[in-house]
Amino acid sequence: MKKNKWLSSLRAKVLLAYVVGVALSILLIVATAAAVIDRRDAAPSSATVAELAEELAGFIRFDERGLPVSLVDSDDELPSDQSQAWVFDSLKQEAAYRVLDASGKVVLSSAAGDAFWAASPAEAQARRSRFEFEHRGVLMRGATASVVHKGQTWYLQCAVSARFTQFMLGAFALPVMGKGILLFSLVLLVIFGACAFVTLKYTLKPLQRISDAAAEISPRSLDARLNTSTVPTEIAPLVESFNRVLDRLEQGYRTQREFLATAAHELKTPLALIRAQIELSTDNAGRAELLQDVAHMSRQVQQLLHLAEASEVQSRQLARVDLTALVEEAATYLERMAQALGVRFELPRTSAPVHWMADRCALFTLVKNLLENAVQHTPPGTLVSVEVSPRSLSVRDWGPGVPQDQLQMIFARFWRGAHRRDLGAGLGLAICQEIALAHGWTLAASRADPGLRIVLSRLDA
Repeated sequence: MKKNKWLSSLRAKVLLAYVVGVALSILLIVATAAAVIDRRDAAPSSATVAELAEELAGFIRFDERGLPVSLVDSDDELPSDQSQAWVFDSLKQEAAYRVLDASGKVVLSSAAGDAFWAASPAEAQARRSRFEFEHRGVLMRGATASVVHKGQTWYLQCAVSARFTQFMLGAFALPVMGKGILLFSLVLLVIFGACAFVTLKYTLKPLQRISDAAAEISPRSLDARLNTSTVPTEIAPLVESFNRVLDRLEQGYRTQREFLATAAHELKTPLALIRAQIELSTDNAGRAELLQDVAHMSRQVQQLLHLAEASEVQSRQLARVDLTALVEEAATYLERMAQALGVRFELPRTSAPVHWMADRCALFTLVKNLLENAVQHTPPGTLVSVEVSPRSLSVRDWGPGVPQDQLQMIFARFWRGAHRRDLGAGLGLAICQEIALAHGWTLAASRADPGLRIVLSRLDA
């Protein structure tokens, strides 16, 4: 069954968590709005009027004789027409206040007058903290608050219609809504946090399983691969890259084992020949052949050592190397062999230094092997041409070349051309390739008609 990548996407899961959070948030808003509407529809409590009476009691202003004369904020010096009493004067059908002495006599009242209040004695009402009455068929809720001034007790009575109180609750619902929004934000954070926690918990489970599977991979189980079918789509490329790394690691491990097996085989044959010749020889007549076999074996061992060193990146010591001087040094090293085969070197005409950042020993081995390979394949009386630039090094011979379909094989280990004149193991160009890769360079071969051209290129130039 084909896996739906969208459903396994981490982005989709986070989006889904967001949608769930928004949906829950909408439900919370609806519930909050419903609660507010229910509160507005409910009958207002007389506790609100009692709080108002207590507040107004603190606004009573007394004259020099100690008698109440008006209501005004004690922190403000306002004229009488801007005092607290204006609200009651403007809403005399809905709200009223009055101040009574200890005997129940009204000494100060709002514009509504005595007609606003119930017919029950004021003194009796003054003794009650909360009371109710009707005025013109409208329910009024009242409350009494006491004030002591200069040893005398005064009673402030405040009454507000139930309908006006209900209206004010609706009008001043914004503070309540502000608290509701704050509470909503906190709840929203909790909801989103819970959704994110649950989402990440179940999303990261496949990553944990993959981590455990990767920890179990060993040299004996390099063929194991991590499963990408259960991981999020965004993480799948990383897992696939890791699997490709395992592919390369497995290939390198197998190549190394094949290399060791082949090297052992290549070393075994000369040793067997030497042993057989020594056992069968009765005089010194075969000494020269023995020395030749020993030299051949030593060369193979040396090439194997070079190949092992070229594969070890940590063994390199980079420095500025004069490539022109190094080419001349390698040509001088191979001059005797070239003269014996009737081949001449055509080196760069300029002696100006061309510097490359490289391990000098490794670069010398690379150049030497390229020149030696060209010498071994070019006919007597011809040239091996070398060109040097800040970006590349080119070596060309004038031999029969390599067929087009075999050009990709010349850098393979133990591959030998049909026209080679020496008895090498076919590791020279493989060593060159390893050195080039270790430095981040490229090595490519092409037909020169006649001959073969091998170009070493720097990618960082």
